[in-house]
Amino acid sequence: MTRRVLVLGGTGEARRLATALVGAGAGAGAGEVLEVLYSLAGRVREPAVPPSCEVRVGGFGGPDGLAALLRARRITAIIDATHPFAARMSASAATASAATGVPLLVLRRPGWQEQPGDDWRRVPALPAAVALLDALAPASASQPGADAGQSTATLRVFLTTGRTDLALFASLHRPWFLSRSVEPPDGPVPPRLTVILDRGPFDVAAETELLRRHAIDVLVTKDSGGTMTAAKLTATRHLGVPVIMIDRPPTPPGVGVVGSVGDAVAWLTTHATTPGKR
Repeated sequence: MTRRVLVLGGTGEARRLATALVGAGAGAGAGEVLEVLYSLAGRVREPAVPPSCEVRVGGFGGPDGLAALLRARRITAIIDATHPFAARMSASAATASAATGVPLLVLRRPGWQEQPGDDWRRVPALPAAVALLDALAPASASQPGADAGQSTATLRVFLTTGRTDLALFASLHRPWFLSRSVEPPDGPVPPRLTVILDRGPFDVAAETELLRRHAIDVLVTKDSGGTMTAAKLTATRHLGVPVIMIDRPPTPPGVGVVGSVGDAVAWLTTHATTPGKR
């Protein structure tokens, strides 16, 4: 029996899952084969990929394209281990699963929880974060081309929502932004922007020094969860810096969700048996 698992990846959990599944396949009993197809969107030029499994890079062409791949490759199960904010990919996976009968599981690490000493302002989506920053920015902040004698009071924002979201903040002229991403932005950006190129994990001491050095007034981040980038939240707690926390989009209705690689592997033992029939 051959079990073919499509892992929608791009996260640390996805890489650990694919590695675990490849190891499980190597130890499979006689007559049983486990094949892993690891898929990436291709937004990062040098992505970290799991060893010893097939990797594909690029989009599917929407849910219809993904359904066609599931049928062509006779996939027996899908595990959506994409970023918690990859809502479009998750929706496509749910639609393709329903169309083909291939079972789908979502693997999502738990979100962050507010701790004593935190000052979080939760917002439901990125546009709400933009509106809140605009409201918080001092009216006296200097505009591009302002006179030299004009007040330079400025809201200093550490923006860690990712380079693809910078365009949403491009209309904000009053705040000054520090943005951190793995690769440089390639679209519209705020007029007052400094970019740091870096990849986690980050530690508390470095994050605290970064916030102090740039005199950050507020952090804007997504509720990504996990430990790779959580140190910035400890640093803001220590320094009393407020956080605008963007809530996760909901997972597609009717789809099972687990929070650990072990639970995802266990799910496969009962849900990756035969290819979809539709």
